[in-house]
Amino acid sequence: MIDQTKLPEKLVVIEIRTVDDLCEAILNMRVRGAPAIGVAGAFGVALSAVNSDAITTEALMEDVEKDAKRIVSLRPTARNLSWAVERVLNAINDGWSVEGMKRGAIEEAIEIANEDVELNKKLSKNGSKLISDGDTVLTHCNAGALACVEWGTALGVIRWAVLEEGKNVSVIACETRPLNQGSRLTCYELSRDGIDVTLVCDSAAAYLMREGRINSVIVGADRITQDAVFNKIGTYMHSVCAKEHGIPFYVAAPLSTFDFEHYEEDIEIEIRDEKEIKFCDGKRLAPDVPIYNPAFDATPIENVSAIITEKEIIYPPFLIEEYK
Repeated sequence: MIDQTKLPEKLVVIEIRTVDDLCEAILNMRVRGAPAIGVAGAFGVALSAVNSDAITTEALMEDVEKDAKRIVSLRPTARNLSWAVERVLNAINDGWSVEGMKRGAIEEAIEIANEDVELNKKLSKNGSKLISDGDTVLTHCNAGALACVEWGTALGVIRWAVLEEGKNVSVIACETRPLNQGSRLTCYELSRDGIDVTLVCDSAAAYLMREGRINSVIVGADRITQDAVFNKIGTYMHSVCAKEHGIPFYVAAPLSTFDFEHYEEDIEIEIRDEKEIKFCDGKRLAPDVPIYNPAFDATPIENVSAIITEKEIIYPPFLIEEYK
């Protein structure tokens, strides 16, 4: 996997050979983005199975379930992580022998990875209908190829509109605190693809909307419940501002991100280390005061203009139960 903490300064590829290494990579966001950590989690379960010394199917399942529980606990807000881990666990459980269980885990993880590329391209093609030639689109955080296996969701829609359909599209990318995933990763991806991108501070978005310089907002999602969209902290703020200024607010996410069983109040918001705000590259940015560092927020579903999926574009009312 690409170590995303090194971008944009260096492109570093790391090999993950143990579940401990995988957990460290997910926890420290060397790999991040809901689809990407889902696939990483899937391969983590497969890695657990392959590395197990168990000689019985029962013992192997016990080893794998223990590691799976640890992997899922790392990023509790994102739906794709638990979804992918559950898929590989089910594949292992269907095996009749230790070797068959290990082979099934690998095959299922590979299938999840391949599906991610295919589904995100379908999603992107669908979503490109919402972007017109000459549009300027605001995005938040990073929902591109780095957040997935290859293509991307929110940025995938923009990439499809520009690279596949030849539309002239400009992007306003918010820096996205606390880890600057917009400035570091989104700007890296878009500039690499030759797509026009301008970086702004998160707090500049409302001003640009009021100035009439943004045609639409498109973001990814880490989980979509019956009543809310969970995405990187700051997304809710953009949705409120977009609604105030009559600007469409779109969410691009595969159906695997949908959580059909829960509502906003049921979901745990991941709280990250205060050092991510207090320091930057080892330099102190704030005095020793209490810091609250939530990784995500919840955008009420009524603030969303449309949800772009690989199946179709879903418009209000969002009866997501129909897609179960």
